[in-house]
Amino acid sequence: MSTAPIRLSEGQLASYHREGFAVVENLIPPEQVCALGERLREYTHGGRSADKLKIQVEPRVQRGELQVAAWGDGIRKIDGLVEGDELFNRLGLDDNIVGIIAQILGPDLKMFRNSLLLKPPKVGSQKGMHQDSPYWPIQPMALCSCWFPFDEATPENGCMGVLPSGHLRGPLPHQRVPDDFVIAEDQYSFAEMRLVPMKAGSGLFFHSLLPHYTAPNNSGQWRRAIALSYMSSHSRFAGEGEAPEYYHIQGRTFPGCVR
Repeated sequence: MSTAPIRLSEGQLASYHREGFAVVENLIPPEQVCALGERLREYTHGGRSADKLKIQVEPRVQRGELQVAAWGDGIRKIDGLVEGDELFNRLGLDDNIVGIIAQILGPDLKMFRNSLLLKPPKVGSQKGMHQDSPYWPIQPMALCSCWFPFDEATPENGCMGVLPSGHLRGPLPHQRVPDDFVIAEDQYSFAEMRLVPMKAGSGLFFHSLLPHYTAPNNSGQWRRAIALSYMSSHSRFAGEGEAPEYYHIQGRTFPGCVR
């Protein structure tokens, strides 16, 4: 017997627009979460080919300041899994996720990016307070991401921290710091941050202007998550050079907009 697709209630949708985020529990069945976690382990520690993926190593490991026991223990980010792996493609097109994104952005959707975000035990570094849209050449600044953990995300291993309603302030000034690009410190207070611990298989849907942060993983537990970032097909490419062709999720493509 099939179950009804998961959608935001009217209250949850109103909360998303007011606070810039919404958490949905049990978004994906446990057996699918387990299979995805096993596939991740194949890429990081099992010898599965990652030739078609873009991989970023932890800066301290890259510079030789920190030694790790295995190559996979030093990975910080993997891009392109939705396009390159059938299990992750299924996740990126999952009706529960895409259906909620469509509630927020409308029925015509493309994927801007998908990034596996790893915090290995005692290795994973912090990601400073930032907004996503100032990084991204897309207008308007109104994308939506589903941050989906494969392990329990806790304050100790680097769960998400957000500044509720911070997206309503628009793009904030960012500055370069060592290994990062973050919101200027005079623009916010950490005292306003709300930590969002999550169970594996839940989803944090958040606006691309919501300020957010993750702490370093000082625990003995992995924190593995993927950020699936979607945009309306009415969005426009605002970068330099020729616009890329983005991964089509559903609905129509429009002249003069992202293709």
